[in-house]
Amino acid sequence: MHLARPGLPIGLRLLRHYTGRHLPADTLAGLLVAALAVPQSLGYAVVAGVPVQVGLYTLPPALLAYALFGSSRLLFVGPVSTVSVLSGSIVRALSGGDPQLAVQLTAVLAVTAGVVLVAVGLLRLGWVAQFLSEPIVTGFVAGLVVLIVVGEIPALAGISAPVGGIFERIAETVQGLNDFHALTLGIGVGALVVLFGGSRLAPKVPWSLLVLVAGIVLSTATDLAARGVHVVGSVPTGLPLPSIPLVDVGLWSGIVTGGLAIAAVGIAEGLAAVRTFAPPGGVAPDSDNQEFVGHGAANLASGIFGGMGVGGSLSKTAANARAGAYTQISGVAAAVIVLLFVAFAAGLLANLPRAVLSAIVIHAVWGLVSVSEFRRYATVRRNDFLAAVVAFLGVLVLGPLNGLLLAVAQSLLGLVYRSMQVQIDEMGRVAGEKAAWGSVGNDPSRRTYHGVAVLRPDGPLFWANASSVVTRIEATARGRNPLHSVVLDLEATNQMDTTTAERLDQLLTRLRADGIDLYLVRVFGNVRDVLTRSGFLDALGPEHVWHSIAAGVKAARAARSAQVDATLPLPTAGAAATTDTGLPDEPDLEEPEEGDGEHIASRRVDGDPR
Repeated sequence: MHLARPGLPIGLRLLRHYTGRHLPADTLAGLLVAALAVPQSLGYAVVAGVPVQVGLYTLPPALLAYALFGSSRLLFVGPVSTVSVLSGSIVRALSGGDPQLAVQLTAVLAVTAGVVLVAVGLLRLGWVAQFLSEPIVTGFVAGLVVLIVVGEIPALAGISAPVGGIFERIAETVQGLNDFHALTLGIGVGALVVLFGGSRLAPKVPWSLLVLVAGIVLSTATDLAARGVHVVGSVPTGLPLPSIPLVDVGLWSGIVTGGLAIAAVGIAEGLAAVRTFAPPGGVAPDSDNQEFVGHGAANLASGIFGGMGVGGSLSKTAANARAGAYTQISGVAAAVIVLLFVAFAAGLLANLPRAVLSAIVIHAVWGLVSVSEFRRYATVRRNDFLAAVVAFLGVLVLGPLNGLLLAVAQSLLGLVYRSMQVQIDEMGRVAGEKAAWGSVGNDPSRRTYHGVAVLRPDGPLFWANASSVVTRIEATARGRNPLHSVVLDLEATNQMDTTTAERLDQLLTRLRADGIDLYLVRVFGNVRDVLTRSGFLDALGPEHVWHSIAAGVKAARAARSAQVDATLPLPTAGAAATTDTGLPDEPDLEEPEEGDGEHIASRRVDGDPR
């Protein structure tokens, strides 16, 4: 396939065969999405604690870089609420109120996030994104929305912005509302009414752009600045030059941590948008790694041109798709439009009321809070609801960065906890089914065999749970009396480590000390390799490893029968030879069906959840 040509960035490979018939649709989509992106990028710059032009400087390089290196035809990258508020909180903590340093730190954070993302993608470590589960992202975003809205209310009402923690800021804001500026509040509320009402009545209309233009016209015509309404102020025109942002080495510990957080949050929303708007055939197997590279390139380009951290925007990607975009050319078109605005028209923003920007930001982030999602988590699984609540409260109490770290830590602890909850099933043969075995706990009629305990952990064994699971395996086996053999089914374990191999070796030693034999069945190839290198299989013996439960049980019973025969006295002359082996009279096990691989899995019973 011609798109698989190596050596070119993925965007160029996709665009090599671009046909002009899609150009009108892509250009129109780029124009419409740019109309949404420009006002929001101005507001997100304010949220990030930098001048509004930084938001404009961010869009063109990020869009062009993603068009070259990203995997999605429709994804629109740029400033997003989550990244902006996270960047702003980190910058405020590190800059000490120095506005010039804040701009430099913002660019350095973008570059740092870009380096991290590109490295993860090139090293094919895209799977790390899965540690940010959907409940965590939902709670994290909801907490950020609260922080953003609380932060924008003072500008909306024309009062001074409070400082401190979220709860202190809420209290000071409520007290300060008595001193609101009536004209500013009227403009802000009016903008909110238009934005929310208009979006409900005509969702395809770029209401944020209309409100932006109306605010500038009204402010210029009536000289709102002279009447006490705070406006954006002077905005420089012209294109920024690329440079490598540098800051004091003493700040790098905070920058590295912040860059990692920005990378994680930005890629989480971006991957969600990519998967939501994937083509009918779905995403490519390696798309996550390519998305890390694409997002990293966008952040690098933005930071080098003095911009802020970026991410894939779910709302603007949806608008891009609705507008009829076909390829990344829509992003290129949007970048060109923004470049023209920055070069020739950015000065028009000087008279824009700050309250209008606050209204645009509030409207942009409001829809990110989904109460129904919290209800769904509570209904489906309590732990998912708890993860979302922990992330939400963590952001409010500890701030965005520490809140995110807390949420990820809680997710990892939950993963370890669940790995410890491995149950031990005793398996029995299903009547009338060849080589079919199922849990006796689910159906007591399933047949077990005298002196043989067939046990299966229903989850994987690894270093974190090896001690407890092996202890429970031994306790369950010893609950069978009499017992001469344990057949351990390792079907659920697809990896093996040194710690688990040692625990199995200790189990073997204890069982054999009591005259009990151990057999392993359904051992995957990579598990077998580790057990071989650890020396465990040599100690166990090759005749104790089988492809199926039926074969393992048959071998255990045959070995026991041979042991009993060896202890019987030889028959005397004239006496009938005894055939009593001390085992109950049971029919022979059927041979398992032959397979073509090292791991032959016996068939489970339909409807058996275990």
